[in-house]
Amino acid sequence: MKIENTVALVTGANRGIGLAFARALLARGARKVYAAARDPATVTQDGVQTLRLDVTRPEDVAAAAALASDATLVINNAGIAQPGGFLAADSEDVARRIFETNFFAVLRMSKAFAPILKGNGGGALLNVLSVASWVNGGELAAYSASKSAAWSLTNALRSELAAQKTQVLGLHMAYVDTDLTRGFDVPKSSAQEIVRRALDGLESGLDEVLADDLTLQVKQGMTAARPSYLPQAS
Repeated sequence: MKIENTVALVTGANRGIGLAFARALLARGARKVYAAARDPATVTQDGVQTLRLDVTRPEDVAAAAALASDATLVINNAGIAQPGGFLAADSEDVARRIFETNFFAVLRMSKAFAPILKGNGGGALLNVLSVASWVNGGELAAYSASKSAAWSLTNALRSELAAQKTQVLGLHMAYVDTDLTRGFDVPKSSAQEIVRRALDGLESGLDEVLADDLTLQVKQGMTAARPSYLPQAS
């Protein structure tokens, strides 16, 4: 789809990748950008329409869908993370909390806006995922698992929404220089570059964007050889 003249809704648009999306959409000629955040007062970007939205609250999602009924592009960006492995004492509580935002909220938003996108000509869903969709070393165990689930959800939505001509794009990347990764001493991409590649891919009609070199290497490694736990060709 083309960005120019689109009406976009971005979750978690008050900072980081969400804010970069809002700015890039305006720069590319979007007619309207709904910048959604739990506290609209934290959205400081000029030229957007702020929207109160806690994606974990069904009533907020329903209200957002009623207000943004002209949306043609929904970017499911809001996400949370917490360090820790699955054997930690609080891992079940952590996993439930992270899945509520990173998986169930994406599902909730997609269900609420799919009919709207259909009514507006098809449009697109863009789900912000991660290289952690495919690898889990235990340092961010619940986060990685939630992104794996969100990747599977994205693939299923692509099939389910094909008939209504809704493009569904999954965005994968490694560490990005945002508040979420402030405590990690690792190489990081800029949010602006990640968003540029994502929107370029959206306009090119892609299903998936691998937005940095590490993500590309991981995906290539997955497809280079069949994992040993899968049936081998005879």
